[in-house]
Amino acid sequence: MSKSRVLAMGVAAVAAGAAAFLANGFLSQPQKAEVVEVNKVAMTPVLVTLKDVRVGEVLDASNLGWKDWPSDRVGNFMVTKGGSADIFEELKGARARAGLYEGEPLNKRRIVEVGDAGFMAAVLPKGMRAISIRVSAETGAGGFILPNDRVDVLLTRKVAGNRDVSEIVLTNVRVLAIDQQIKTTDDGGQVIVGKTATLELNPSQSEVLALVESSGQLSLALRSLADAGDKKLGDDGPRVSEKYARGSKGTIQQFRYGIMNQVVNSK
Repeated sequence: MSKSRVLAMGVAAVAAGAAAFLANGFLSQPQKAEVVEVNKVAMTPVLVTLKDVRVGEVLDASNLGWKDWPSDRVGNFMVTKGGSADIFEELKGARARAGLYEGEPLNKRRIVEVGDAGFMAAVLPKGMRAISIRVSAETGAGGFILPNDRVDVLLTRKVAGNRDVSEIVLTNVRVLAIDQQIKTTDDGGQVIVGKTATLELNPSQSEVLALVESSGQLSLALRSLADAGDKKLGDDGPRVSEKYARGSKGTIQQFRYGIMNQVVNSK
């Protein structure tokens, strides 16, 4: 083998060794981790709906919950977690003034709370009406009738011979309010002696009540809780007594100053 070829091979071997040494040193060095800065968005827990809420539906822990929301997107009418220790106690009895959708932040302008204007309309079930009658301590069970109690409505009137008679006109009627009081105390022991009772009736029952109120004095008889569920007592909803119900002849009996009149049913 010629000396030039031996020299060339030696140079090649040295070069390969040097390359291997350099590569080994480079790979053994710790690699620097790439740092990527992420701009964190400030978040604030806000009250949102957990499911769709219908108009008039009660708002509570079953349909409301907390969710983080970008702080710069929190509006003045949203409910934030830091604003109340127990928001569900604050909103007790509140209802939806308009329909709410799942995941929607609760807006105070779209709910109605107890005592707010419009609360009574939100409380009323579909198809029902609120109608008020005059009461006193004597005609209102001594002030022991509270909102959400059930009562019977009695009419006391004079008949021929100047005799007084009393009869039931409506049964199982829900009391919506006594004067402006629309809820009871937590212990249920509050006594309210009001001058006006607001009752929940359907339109035709409201007509009967308005008609008989001019025929004599109305009284409210408080019903026992033990009557609940007994349909024989009319506990499946408010009912007009048979005597005052609109019959097939399309008339209502109206008594005024002891004289009975037949009022024609306009329907």
